[in-house]
Amino acid sequence: MDVVYNHTHAAGQNARSVLDRIVPGYYQRLRDDGTVATGTSCLDTAPEHMMMGKLIVDSVVTWARHYKIDGFRFDLMGFHPKENMLAVRAALDKLTPMDGASVLLYGEGWNFGDVANDARFVQATQRNMAGTGIGTFNDRLRDAVRGGSPFDPDPRIQGFGSGLLTDPNGAHVNGSRRDQLTRLLRYQELIKVGLTGNLATYHLASPDSETMGEEVGCNAEPGEAITYVDCHDNLTLFDALTHKLPHGISMADRVRMQSLSLATVLLGQGVAFVLAGSDRLRSKSLDRNSYNSGDWFNRLLWDCKDGNGFGGGLPPALDNQAYWDYDRPLLADRALQPSCAAINAAHNQFTEFLRIRRSSPAFSLGSAAEIRRRVSFPATDTPGVITMRIDMSELGQQWEAVIVVFNASRQTCIQAADAPTAARVSLHPVQAASIDPIVRRAAFDAAGGTLIVPGRTVAVFMQA
Repeated sequence: MDVVYNHTHAAGQNARSVLDRIVPGYYQRLRDDGTVATGTSCLDTAPEHMMMGKLIVDSVVTWARHYKIDGFRFDLMGFHPKENMLAVRAALDKLTPMDGASVLLYGEGWNFGDVANDARFVQATQRNMAGTGIGTFNDRLRDAVRGGSPFDPDPRIQGFGSGLLTDPNGAHVNGSRRDQLTRLLRYQELIKVGLTGNLATYHLASPDSETMGEEVGCNAEPGEAITYVDCHDNLTLFDALTHKLPHGISMADRVRMQSLSLATVLLGQGVAFVLAGSDRLRSKSLDRNSYNSGDWFNRLLWDCKDGNGFGGGLPPALDNQAYWDYDRPLLADRALQPSCAAINAAHNQFTEFLRIRRSSPAFSLGSAAEIRRRVSFPATDTPGVITMRIDMSELGQQWEAVIVVFNASRQTCIQAADAPTAARVSLHPVQAASIDPIVRRAAFDAAGGTLIVPGRTVAVFMQA
């Protein structure tokens, strides 16, 4: 359940005000001049005040006890004190006879607004919540996969999953090839830490330096990382890729890059979070902020004959008008509207990754210690390629290791398997029987000890 305690629609003696009409000036956060703070872009509440904090704790407990809600996502959690979120966690943990400790708590640990940098209290932000067991969204992996950020004035900035350097879109905003290579290597570093569950304690050896996860990671344990590439906020993944991928790229290759981007979530440690419909190329017709856009932009189309929502119209002016010059030609291009074949291919590739994730404990090791011991990233000289190895010894499996190659480039890549000479390495059974003929071409060359992976493909190999 999405809970939004950080702001109200109205304050003061407005007819739609509630809290301020109970105790004026108490439940809302005030500035020095006595006006209500609006750091959330609405009328802020004050969870740092005892009774507002109690209202939050008591109501969450009520939802869990009487309505059996088993998870809570806190909107703009960074506007809550860390102490308030710990109080919510403690109250849930005490719930009996239900298992209150199993109730999931996570939220948006962003650091901005009137409370930024712990200005009023220690906030419930990404770094501050490490070690609490309460999850925060991992925007570092999101931005590295997609490229740029959701708020760039030019939406064509590319990332690992959208062709940076390996499939340039020609936009000047991406810089020179040297600029792109530098940024791509940095993005790959962020993704590697993201694949560990965004651990601050993961030691990452890069070609040029040795980096501790604490430079880019936030979490003490993988369960605190909510790993995603799109959610209900900002552009859907399909819409972001529409802006970022080269204009002439085929729909089949767009599907492959969508699947590759989602695979960085589904095959990593931590909590995998996927926007409903991303497996079906869901589009909101390039709407960046659809909270008030109605069903026409927010609809989820289950029949592929109805498309995926793309081309439904120019998105509303609020939050979108500055991008209309980019949006118009894209929305008018019928080649960007996926067919049933494309939507079904995306869905099938997604479900195969889910089956792979469920097939092995390698993708949910559960603790930072196990991840540090088992997860490694063999060096690669190919920009746009990430290789991840997970040691499975003593896990009671028939396999000794899992090797995942994320090849975001257009070209087939050849990677060292980093396996013993006598090892038997084969494509994961799910992919060996895949409906995708391209991933079925991924192979292990025993003579050279290398993995061969087609372009725009994620291949999972099992070492016996």
